[in-house]
Amino acid sequence: MLSVENQIVLITGASSGIGAACAKVFANAGAKLILAARRLERLQELVQTLHTSSVQFHLLQLDVSDRSAVESAISTLPPAWSEIDILINNAGLSRGLDKLHEGDIQDWEEMIDTNIKGLLYLTRYVVPGMVKRDRGHVVNIGSIAGHQIYPRGNVYCGTKAAVRAISEGLKQDLLGTPIRVSSVDPGMVETEFSEVRFHGDSDRAKKVYQGVTPLTPDDVADVIFFCVTRPSHVNINEVVLMPVDQASTTLVNRRT
Repeated sequence: MLSVENQIVLITGASSGIGAACAKVFANAGAKLILAARRLERLQELVQTLHTSSVQFHLLQLDVSDRSAVESAISTLPPAWSEIDILINNAGLSRGLDKLHEGDIQDWEEMIDTNIKGLLYLTRYVVPGMVKRDRGHVVNIGSIAGHQIYPRGNVYCGTKAAVRAISEGLKQDLLGTPIRVSSVDPGMVETEFSEVRFHGDSDRAKKVYQGVTPLTPDDVADVIFFCVTRPSHVNINEVVLMPVDQASTTLVNRRT
């Protein structure tokens, strides 16, 4: 098992859900954390809850869909934080649940800009440094939606299928280097995901998880941590994980 102690780990979408759970796991393992999210106050609150006085944090208020902001954030990192060892491309969202021909174009653009382009921007500006230093690991957070399409999931599923393809392509492009690439693709995880999808309709969001024991963000963070702590000659290309109550994107066991 590789140690992540004192390794610099950049986590996007770190203010809640899987990103915040990753921050906790890596902080407990002694990593140095660059936490990026749009909501700076949430990042500050997260750091207060971690109770790890010995762990160092660097906070970035960042919208990953803003290419110039990403370029500026990475290029102006203080020298002590510039040599990123692990990039966790976690920032992502779903918007709406409509038939394609009835979809909200603004919803589409937000998903594409965040889930695909944001991931690409971070990868483009971080990975060259990894190549130069001859070390690094990129973890992209995909979804079972990238493997199986579900009704009305059209564009969101498309963005996660893109993440899967980009991860595979990046691994091919980095062949011959020691840099590792992993895609962690969860099924149903109870986070703010559904509330964001339904534009703040919390009642509708709660019904998504009704009668089901979903994955928790901690479950996914544990798998991510497993991927990055394997011996250096081992690359976990792809992990698909679902709760026991879920067999596919559409088959879910609900207990009433």
